[in-house]
Amino acid sequence: MSKHREFWNKEYKTAAHFALSEAVAGDLEKFCRFLERNYGKRFLNVTTQALDLGSGNGRNLIYLAENFGMRGVGYDISTEGVKLAEKNSENLPIKYVSRSIEGAIDLPDQSVTLVLDMMTSHFLKAKEREFLRSEILRVLKPGGWLFFKSFLADEDLHVKRLLKENAAEEEHAYIHPRSGLYEYTWTEQAMYDFFSPYFTVHKIERSHKHIRDGKANKRRSIVVYLEKPL
Repeated sequence: MSKHREFWNKEYKTAAHFALSEAVAGDLEKFCRFLERNYGKRFLNVTTQALDLGSGNGRNLIYLAENFGMRGVGYDISTEGVKLAEKNSENLPIKYVSRSIEGAIDLPDQSVTLVLDMMTSHFLKAKEREFLRSEILRVLKPGGWLFFKSFLADEDLHVKRLLKENAAEEEHAYIHPRSGLYEYTWTEQAMYDFFSPYFTVHKIERSHKHIRDGKANKRRSIVVYLEKPL
């Protein structure tokens, strides 16, 4: 993971590949509205805790703390990202740790109400993703939520080209030609098969089509609302 850390530390200093916004992700705002509409403040209050797997500059945990009083724990591979998140989160009940999301989550069983995996676990290989799933299930309280967002392969010609020209050993995975990092991309069916035996799938949203007006558009993504059964 040293290559991964080096890439993201450089990215936080230069923003060479990604625009690093400090505003909350719109998809997370939408998910919180879903929770409020259906459950009131049951999952979004001062007694609940969120874990962000890939917390970056802290923007999403900051939103949860400022708007709902939630406590937060953020993991990020980048030491530069953690420094920035700590600066941005001053006086908020959030703790950040610079670490990979590989391996055991260092939180107690059933201690978390909400886990965020937003464009993070696609850097893991199959066995690592499976272990992360088991750890998320362990730390989530019964009835807790996993908010999941990742790349969607379906009808994405960019992904099709990456898989053809830069294929990794695992099916549906490639080595990104610019970053040199391993990436896995989900089909909707693969995502459903991976999560549905363990979680209740409440909602699936797919982004725009990759082709717009006959030209390549932005990468496709998939958002899933997942609840750990009681």
